[in-house]
Amino acid sequence: MQRANGGALVGIPSHTLRAAAGRVAAVLRHEPGGSLDPRDVEETLVLLATAVQRRLDEPDAPIDERARSAVSRRLLKLLHAEVVWEASHNGGADPQVPALLEMLEQVRGVIEADGAQDFVTHCGGPDGLELLVNIAHDFRSPLTSILFLAETLQRGQSGPVNDVQRRQLGLIYGAALGLSSVASDLIELARGGDHLAEKESVPFSLSGVLEAVRGIAWPIAEEKKLDIRLLPPATDQRIGHPVALSRVLLNLTTNALKFTDSGFVEIVTRETDRERVEFGVRDSGRGIDPAIVKSLYQPVREVAGRTGRSFSQTGLGLTMCRKLVEAMGSELEVETRRGWGTRFFFELTMPVCAPMHDSRGADRVERPRTSRRRTPGGSSISGSWR
Repeated sequence: MQRANGGALVGIPSHTLRAAAGRVAAVLRHEPGGSLDPRDVEETLVLLATAVQRRLDEPDAPIDERARSAVSRRLLKLLHAEVVWEASHNGGADPQVPALLEMLEQVRGVIEADGAQDFVTHCGGPDGLELLVNIAHDFRSPLTSILFLAETLQRGQSGPVNDVQRRQLGLIYGAALGLSSVASDLIELARGGDHLAEKESVPFSLSGVLEAVRGIAWPIAEEKKLDIRLLPPATDQRIGHPVALSRVLLNLTTNALKFTDSGFVEIVTRETDRERVEFGVRDSGRGIDPAIVKSLYQPVREVAGRTGRSFSQTGLGLTMCRKLVEAMGSELEVETRRGWGTRFFFELTMPVCAPMHDSRGADRVERPRTSRRRTPGGSSISGSWR
């Protein structure tokens, strides 16, 4: 087949397919910043239209290898939409439209199956890890928007919300936060799991971190009617790694909320000496089965009663928590009892930060210049969520 030119689409026998292909080509030809050669677009459209029409006569007709590409997958979606548009605007004049749509889906299924295999091949190749990280980043952007909008609506900032709607928004927020955490954990795992945002220890407010963690987890707790208790240390201003600490405490808190049906989740700090602080996150849930305690930090686990292995969201998150705690110079430990609940805890060296004086003579503490998230009480969390 010779390279298509501006009149190549004329060779498509079906008027409906020819008109739809022409509109797709015209749209892509004038697409801002488009990277597709118009001639390649027309040639691929002809190949796709030919495959569809051949399958009208012979359902198992082979598809030209040149049509099996990522560009084809995109063009098939556009072509399908344009055929539907054409049928709705010509009064159903073409009786073959239902069959055309069915064949378009068949061809799309064959080509997307090729794409799926290509994806699997890439995942197993040298760039597989980078591909998964890029996918995780793509997940996080829309999830961040969902979290923000759900929280805004739940608080009634866009208008009155009834109790049923508030509960539904809480469920949306919890689901989105869970998915966002998985994406973040995948990115952390790809980095080795011990990536500290601050290369050096920095001054920060411990109570600010605790309030911010509670603020982010608050919609989940409210939906389940659970309390989140905080016990900050007597000495608030410390030097350490607030972003990593925040991430660990948030992950442990959301895990605790997930497995607690009634009662509370508490984040407790205890000064073991002037420069050492113990952090504990405890829930009043049912406790952890002793049989799985040893596998808590395994992202992929054997599942009783099932063949093969299963991905564990909780295991992935706890793996990241343990690695980050180790990067901060400590060890993540757990204690659990039936009827008492579960407590994860670790101890960090965090020197007290001496107050600094500004030009007006007021005491202040330097804080890292990072992104900040507002919480119900108006406090903020330091650091960007990676």
